[in-house]
Amino acid sequence: MMELIKKLFAPIDMTVGRPGKQIVAFTIPMLIGNIAQQLYNTVDSIIVGRFVGDNALAAVGSAGPILNLLLVLFVGISVGAGIMVSQYFGARQRGELSKSIGCCITMTFASTVIVMVISPFVTMPLLRLLDTPESIIGWCWSYLMILFVGIAGCAFYNILGGILRGLGDSVSALVYLLVATVINIILDYVFVVYFRMGVNGVALATVIAQWVSAVLSFVKLCKMRDIFDMEKKYLVPEKSYMRNLIRLGLPSGVTQAIFSMSMIVVQSLTNSFGEMFIAANVIVMRVDGFAMMPAFSFGTAMTTYAGQNIGAKRMDRVVKGTKEGTAIAVGTSTVITALILLFGRYLMEIFTSTPELVDLSFNMMKILAVGYIAMEVTQCLSGVMRGAGDTVTPMWISMVTTVAIRIPLAYGIAYLTRSPELPGGDSACIFISLLISWVLGACITALCYKLGSWKKRAL
Repeated sequence: MMELIKKLFAPIDMTVGRPGKQIVAFTIPMLIGNIAQQLYNTVDSIIVGRFVGDNALAAVGSAGPILNLLLVLFVGISVGAGIMVSQYFGARQRGELSKSIGCCITMTFASTVIVMVISPFVTMPLLRLLDTPESIIGWCWSYLMILFVGIAGCAFYNILGGILRGLGDSVSALVYLLVATVINIILDYVFVVYFRMGVNGVALATVIAQWVSAVLSFVKLCKMRDIFDMEKKYLVPEKSYMRNLIRLGLPSGVTQAIFSMSMIVVQSLTNSFGEMFIAANVIVMRVDGFAMMPAFSFGTAMTTYAGQNIGAKRMDRVVKGTKEGTAIAVGTSTVITALILLFGRYLMEIFTSTPELVDLSFNMMKILAVGYIAMEVTQCLSGVMRGAGDTVTPMWISMVTTVAIRIPLAYGIAYLTRSPELPGGDSACIFISLLISWVLGACITALCYKLGSWKKRAL
């Protein structure tokens, strides 16, 4: 029994064995973990929607784009960490692996300080810039302030989890996240229902739960001395490792920043349609978060798989694994799309008992459904390129699809559909523009993968 548990929590060497089987074995725990992580925001939304009201639900959702914008530093470090760790692990370079992990931990600490310092000064101006309704702006601000004060827990969990996945260990990250999710759900209920803390309660619950997962991840890394060394001297980052981390992570951070900025621009349009549509958008995005989980999970798995095999100089396995992994991912997403179309209305009813809100949310969800298949292609092929060290190409693709395609489409459709009944245009423009950008993004990503310049970017 102990041997089975040991094997389950051991890192996966993805340079050997059947590619498809290894990718699925690595993806399943991560998929469960991503679903659990999505529960953080979803449970927040369900509890405030049910026990506080639709306006509180809108407040939690309106805070999302600003939160994502200020987390871009951690996204960059996490992606860079995963690529460096997977390639050095695949190449069996213990010293380089130890130095890169120490560099990631130090950079994460520095980033948390930066976010904690700047967030109080930029949060309210951003909320004003978004034309956040006065009825919810106070809730939005207090919710975000609590999350930013406790941001270190979120940051360290995501970066340390990225390191564990780069080492091929997706199970430990899953277990720690499940523990944190249970804590989060319990505290959400206690703080909101019994202590009447409203949106502040769900923010505090999230912070506490994320700190628990961060501590558990750090303890696990400290025990992995058979793979790398966790010593104080490695926490002093060397310039070459900082350069590599920035080179690999910066494009992904920029990608997230661009995506977050586009979400802020679109959020301003969303807010113009009123509180009811804002609440519907929150519900759709929460369900969307779960529907996207296979795409993100397979994408991360492909990054680790490509990184390890490129480190081991096994490009033949990279190409074979890409075909198998993408095919499995597309099949998974097809099933999820069908389930959303069949049972989506019941999912909407979890968040609210308002019939008009349920109908509006489900109609918007149906627009997005088919786009999830396209996102599987984008995430898998982008994951391979990132694993090879090419994080710039996915960045440019993201810039094109979000800035040049999605934003102009959203505002253009809104403008063209204005009428006496709809003075601001058709609110469906938010989701139609998103669907088109997803499909075009998949086509562009497939073309860039086929051209093959990413193969020359390994460390």
